[in-house]
Amino acid sequence: MPTFRQDFIRFALAHEALRFGEFQTKAGRLSPYFFNTGLFNDGASLQQLTQFYAQAILASNIPFDMLYGPAYKGIPLVAGTAIALAGQGHNIPYCFDRKEAKDHGEGGNTVGAKLQGRILIIDDVISAGTSVSASIALIRAAGAVPCGVVIALDRMEQGQGKLSAVQEVQRSYGIPVVPIATLDDLLAYLQEQAGMVQNLQAVQSYRDRYGVKND
Repeated sequence: MPTFRQDFIRFALAHEALRFGEFQTKAGRLSPYFFNTGLFNDGASLQQLTQFYAQAILASNIPFDMLYGPAYKGIPLVAGTAIALAGQGHNIPYCFDRKEAKDHGEGGNTVGAKLQGRILIIDDVISAGTSVSASIALIRAAGAVPCGVVIALDRMEQGQGKLSAVQEVQRSYGIPVVPIATLDDLLAYLQEQAGMVQNLQAVQSYRDRYGVKND
């Protein structure tokens, strides 16, 4: 795997944003691991997290003109990623949406740069694709073009059918979804850790039961 993916897994574990145990998912499944970007909740961890987003974006080679982050988790992610990209010589405009349109001042339902051109969506994870669908609708309504989605972790598990939520988004909208890391990256990391055999077996069993294959 690319070095930054393994580094990201290690980083998430160190900040306990990635944990092992028994956790119930929205689908009612008992997952042996839990991941939440909301636990990167200080300046240093957010800075490092968005550096990983920037690395994943640059490695993807997706052509884009600006970044968009859906409220609420996408707001710090998109701002931090824009800063991280600027630090690497890529000064990219960004914006995020309001939960309710503003009817005074500058008005509108977004904050930041005007939505135009090719838009790369920055989000945390894709569970059911609801947030992405709303983002794409807003982007298209502004006359811009969604060109991809970047997320922190792809759980690579079945959604309502045989496809994962990520695969559903890719099929429905014809745009790539780029994760910083995937469940397979987590498994590859665990295979190298002598003290995590039990976690490896639990995650592999979950993958075997609910997982999907990459396209």
